[in-house]
Formats: sequence, structure tokens, C-alpha cells
Amino acid sequence: MRTEIKIGGFGGQGVILSGDIIGRGASIYDNKFATMIQAFGPEARGSSCSAGVIVSPEAIAYPYITSPEVMIVMSQEAYTKFTPELATGGILITEEEMVSPHNLRKDVKHFSIPATRIAEELGKRMVLNIVMMGFTTAVTGLVDVEAMRKAVLVSVPKGTEELNMNAFNRGFEYGEKVMQN
Repeated sequence: MRTEIKIGGFGGQGVILSGDIIGRGASIYDNKFATMIQAFGPEARGSSCSAGVIVSPEAIAYPYITSPEVMIVMSQEAYTKFTPELATGGILITEEEMVSPHNLRKDVKHFSIPATRIAEELGKRMVLNIVMMGFTTAVTGLVDVEAMRKAVLVSVPKGTEELNMNAFNRGFEYGEKVMQN
């Protein structure tokens, strides 16, 4: 099934890299098709940005997001700006300590994770996006977990693979626990 995913946050949180990892995991390592469109303000770091990813078992003719079934938000501004676009019955994934959901529609399935705190426990706040990718993989099952691990390994800077894999695994384990409850 074709699934539209929107990732939102601010520049410097790894929003675009997150979209790239999902697309790479799906298309290169999970035998699916994927597209990505990115948008960010002229200020780049610190300004609002987003990535729209489509994952499908079939070729994708139109690469733009129209009504995302999955939304990942890592900042309050992204929550406010993007959540009205979430499809009916959609999945909303938030960074627990940076996003305070309000006026959440009753049809939305909401999951949250303290990704920044987990990243800080690992020693690098910068890997919060990779924690979010592990969590997203566990709660959505859109891309095979091993495909996502491979995508993370080839997408992060050399010398940071172990840290990023630990971040992904921590997010994935947190997501598995959430799904068991």
C-alpha cells in the first residue's frame, strides 16, 4: 500500500536525513519504491523544514505528499504547521519533550518518545533523528527493520556508525515496548 510520510522539525534536527534514510531503506534494502521532496527556509539551521516521503510496493507516478498517513514531528512549530494535513486515522509520532500536542483529533493514533533525552544519554543530542527513525520503524512497520539499519549505516558520517546504530536500536526498543502496551 502506498504510504505518505511527512517529517517536520527545524533545521539542524536531521529532518532531511531522516527522510533520506526512510527512502533509502525502502527502495534499496526493502524492495519497495520511494520518493522524497524536501522543504526548508532560507535560514536553514533553526528554521522550519520538512521532508515528504512516499513508500510504495509499486512505482510512484506523483512524488508530492497530499495527505500523509504518517507524520513525524520534532518541534512545536512543525506540529502546529503540519498536523492539520494528517490523513484521517493517521499516525502522529512526536518528540515527547519538544512537542506538546493540543487539539489532537480523536481519529489520530499518537505515539511519542523522549528522543532528545535518549540521544543525550548516548552522548550526542544530534542523533535524536536516528532515535526517531528507530521508533518510527517499530510503531509503523513500513520498512523492514534490517533495511532501516542498513540505510542508517550508509547514511551517517564515517566514524559515527556505532553511535547512530545505538541510537536507532534504542528508539526501536522503545517503540517495541510502546506497541506491547
